[in-house]
Amino acid sequence: MLMALISAFAMSQAFRTVAAIMAAPVQLELGLSSQELGIFPAAFHLAFGSLQLAMGLGIDVHGVRRTMLCVFPLAIVGAFVSSQAANFGQLLIGQALIGLGCAPAYLSCSVFIGRNFPVGRFAALTGFALGLGTAGTLLTGTPLAWLIEARSWRAGFVALGCMSIAAWLFVFALVREAPSKSSTKSGKSIAAALLDYGELFRFPQTSGVLALSIVALASYMSLRGLWLGPLLVERHGMSLIQSGNVALAVSVTGIASGPIIGWLDPGPARRVRWIFVFALTVSSLFAAIAVGVGKWADIAAPIAIGLLSGYTVLQQANVRSIYPEQMMGRALAGFTMVMFLGIAVMQWLTGLAASAAAALGIDPFAAVFGCIAVALAVGAVTFWVRAPVDVAEAG
Repeated sequence: MLMALISAFAMSQAFRTVAAIMAAPVQLELGLSSQELGIFPAAFHLAFGSLQLAMGLGIDVHGVRRTMLCVFPLAIVGAFVSSQAANFGQLLIGQALIGLGCAPAYLSCSVFIGRNFPVGRFAALTGFALGLGTAGTLLTGTPLAWLIEARSWRAGFVALGCMSIAAWLFVFALVREAPSKSSTKSGKSIAAALLDYGELFRFPQTSGVLALSIVALASYMSLRGLWLGPLLVERHGMSLIQSGNVALAVSVTGIASGPIIGWLDPGPARRVRWIFVFALTVSSLFAAIAVGVGKWADIAAPIAIGLLSGYTVLQQANVRSIYPEQMMGRALAGFTMVMFLGIAVMQWLTGLAASAAAALGIDPFAAVFGCIAVALAVGAVTFWVRAPVDVAEAG
């Protein structure tokens, strides 16, 4: 059952990274500005992230299976709408539909693991799910680049839509679960259930958790899902296939990262320090790309970032351990919402930064990756300062 859910999550990962390879041909055909290029993938993440609280509630009330079967078809519709887009507005509608359809994919895996496996295996199994699901990004490396050059970017959306149909059928055929015992069904209103999320802010560590979660995955996805292709093509004159090969390498390291880091999870006592060090290291790699050391550095740094990207698994495990058991679902849903809304915000802001830099005659990639490096460093420091005292001292 977990593998069936991961198949849908893999398609979600593929959809969220199409812009890295599609950006150049889509921009050329539809005449998009740099700012619009940033909004193009951000529409997916905005739709995806804005529904996380509702998806958490839906999973509690209706279960993982029903929620996935009812919502995921929107991603299939969105893929085919995107494939027929004649202008920027239609493209955004398609991306938003895909984001809405994929909204329960990641949370379903996390909640399923939390409910059906021992607490001690949460980090390792979440890392496994994240790593295997990230295999979907392999599709948007060399294979998608080849398909776009052979046919068009529109064919890429059609292919992903067809594979999403197969994932939906996989969930339909295999996933079964016990009837929901949600408190909402026993008389609590949906509005009251949503207000319960406010309880998270009674805990001082919440601000630090959110400060890092809004930029951690967003930094990696803004690189892999949007700016990697343009960086290599425009700054270094590489072909679409060559940039696709680099994207494939970044995806492979990203796939390995989650399971490895999840397996190495040091436990609550040292986890906060590990997360802090990982975040600062990744920030320094983005700073190196911003400076523009050279072609091979701009190839090696993204691969290294992919290898370290799995530290988001430690963030999840941290959320799982620092809140009371009865708040697990809300805490994970809130963390997931902020994490994916952060991707939308960062891609939009980096698009603005690129446009402003170009207008001022500054290297747009220096502005883009410099902004990411600073945002990640600020998030890491805030996370460390606001961490629970006993955990920080134990680390």
